Amino acid sequence: MLEPNGPLPPEIYWRRRAFAIGILVVALALVIWLVLTVTRGGDSPGTTKAAATSTSAATNKPAGASSTAPPTTGESSAKPSGSTTAAPASSPVAAGACPDQSLAVKVTVEQPTYKTGETPVFGIVITNISSSSCSRDVGSGLQQVSVTTLDGQRRLWSSTDCYPDGAPDVRTLNRGEQAAFMVTWSGSTSQPNCVGDRVQVPPGAYAVVAQLGSLRSAAEPFNIA
Repeated sequence: MLEPNGPLPPEIYWRRRAFAIGILVVALALVIWLVLTVTRGGDSPGTTKAAATSTSAATNKPAGASSTAPPTTGESSAKPSGSTTAAPASSPVAAGACPDQSLAVKVTVEQPTYKTGETPVFGIVITNISSSSCSRDVGSGLQQVSVTTLDGQRRLWSSTDCYPDGAPDVRTLNRGEQAAFMVTWSGSTSQPNCVGDRVQVPPGAYAVVAQLGSLRSAAEPFNIA
């Protein structure tokens, strides 16, 4: 550089040159720092380290872990010591014997009128009218079907007169369930223990009644023409 009054001494010249280079270096460093600051978004080295630590902690969480636990919607399968667990419902008690008041007996007639010489067919229907299941022997030895005069004053025939014995038949009846049986009558009279002669009943109006032990049905009328 040339000064107005002439060239500078060499030592001053190099000092000024070094000072100018220093200023350029500082300016360049400032420019580089600004570029790096903008590129990093303003984070400081300490902030960057903290962020990295936070990311590492999140990465080390067990699979499926959440930073905020969701509301519990049910009990844990592992119950605490001393907790009470509800006992399962017990099995139904074995059905007992059906008392008379839990059953109803009904007699039916296959057709309202039979011709002389035909064999009337009667039905016995036993129904559980209680609110629970129960068991009862409904074998033929305990069933009885009887034919009487229409007014019920004279007994003409009974299914147990000549066939008093029968095999047991224990049935378990649910609520409302029925057990049905059929009995055929020859149309002849009979007496207990099958004594005496058996004769054909004459035409007329008759009634039939069914029993199971001490249970007795209502009388059902029918005719023999």
